[in-house]
Amino acid sequence: MAGEQKSKAKMEQAKGKAEETVGRAVGNERLEAEGRADQAKGDARQAKEKTKDVFKH
Repeated sequence: MAGEQKSKAKMEQAKGKAEETVGRAVGNERLEAEGRADQAKGDARQAKEKTKDVFKH
């Protein structure tokens, strides 16, 4: 389960980065903001999984 969540976090981060880049390139502020939000969501998920790993060991 943890591996699946870590993968999900990486996917959210990558998707967010892509959205932010495309949004910036075409001047779409909403898309850019959505990209930043997705990245933040991925960062939060990744931090949660890292915390779980610390307490497992």
